[in-house]
Amino acid sequence: MSDPICPLCLRPIPPEARQSLHHLIPKLKGGAKGPTVLLHQICHSEIHATLTEAELAREFSTIAALRNHPRLEKFIKWVAKRPPAFHSKTPGKRRNRPS
Repeated sequence: MSDPICPLCLRPIPPEARQSLHHLIPKLKGGAKGPTVLLHQICHSEIHATLTEAELAREFSTIAALRNHPRLEKFIKWVAKRPPAFHSKTPGKRRNRPS
């Protein structure tokens, strides 16, 4: 059986890769029993470093929407060049918060 594919970066997720489930609608916004997708941990971390729970619930509750976000598009191009089990800390500051 082949490894599952990360729907964000489209790389395989081998068993040794850090991975986690992402709720397409955040649990805090009513998505606790909603759909989830298996992602590389680095992809999941980048989503949450980029977007707030409210933004995820309101505008980015699909893989297509996430893949079209400008910062995530840039991340996907970068991580696509890494091996499937690659992991590192998410660089840079977290999402911009309104003052």
